[in-house]
Amino acid sequence: MTVEQVLDETIHWPDDQVEALFGRLLDSNYRLPDPALDTAWAGEIMSRVNDIESGREPGVPGGEVMARVRKIVGL
Repeated sequence: MTVEQVLDETIHWPDDQVEALFGRLLDSNYRLPDPALDTAWAGEIMSRVNDIESGREPGVPGGEVMARVRKIVGL
């Protein structure tokens, strides 16, 4: 199966199924769990969320993010 075939197949999947597939791909091919790293990232994520929620960081609207992604990947 090609990458294009995978994209064609999964484009209409519900978000939770895509997330599960992505997670399994990452877990099986790219990294072993590292609790120390996961803890550090959890702290970083909370810091970023707090910055956005408090207004210190304005964030980027989802539509703008997706437009950038589409441009990058050539869609």
